[in-house]
Amino acid sequence: MSIPDALTPALLPRHIAVIMDGNNRYGKINHLGKGQGHIAGKDALDPIVEYCVSTGIEVLTVFAFSSENWQRPPSEVALLMQLLSLTINEQMPRMLKYRIRLRFIGDRSQLSEDLQVLMLDAEAKTADFEAMALVIAISYGGQWDIAHAAKQLAEQVEVGELRAEDINKEMLGEYVQLADAPAVDMLIRTGGEYRLSNFLLWQSAYAELFFTQTLWPDFKVAELAAMIAEFAQRQRRFGKTSEQVVTEQQTR
Repeated sequence: MSIPDALTPALLPRHIAVIMDGNNRYGKINHLGKGQGHIAGKDALDPIVEYCVSTGIEVLTVFAFSSENWQRPPSEVALLMQLLSLTINEQMPRMLKYRIRLRFIGDRSQLSEDLQVLMLDAEAKTADFEAMALVIAISYGGQWDIAHAAKQLAEQVEVGELRAEDINKEMLGEYVQLADAPAVDMLIRTGGEYRLSNFLLWQSAYAELFFTQTLWPDFKVAELAAMIAEFAQRQRRFGKTSEQVVTEQQTR
């Protein structure tokens, strides 16, 4: 399914972020074996990636493993780490075929050395690709992200390279994850929950939010296309009045 012709590139989101929720519930509802819901969720990503790159989306960021997910049962964490490694290996041919840049965000210090090496290798091999960026958030939390950025600025103040009074939101924004990418335009959460769960809090300050009851393994391209069509109909004011936005659009 493609984007309707009426939706010009100017109406499309540049950056889509997805909280891929509902894998465990999908497994239980469908009477699957332990961990099979997560495997189904891994496979659901492939058509979404291909659709986004064919549509002209610049960045697709997916929440694979949060900083809070470390609290899950050790057996589930081990399975998720194994699936993350498998996902990276399986995505590489797709990245090379479509010339998609693969990136990772999050606190890598808690990940195994083997997984870190795999991530670095994938990033290096796709660093020059420009068709789209696929960003996988692993061991990531929005609060950690902001605190990490603040710490870097504080270290510069401590050694006299920066004055505290010079710090503003623009400067802090240069130190959060994905500082070089467009801000999140559209944030989707599957699985019927209505919260952000500490995902890209800074980057999604003005994102349009979309929530669906669909469990992630059941999330299809057709539903994403419908959401993008709705996104194009929303008026994004960024603090301005509707009249100001209309006037600006007419004078472009």
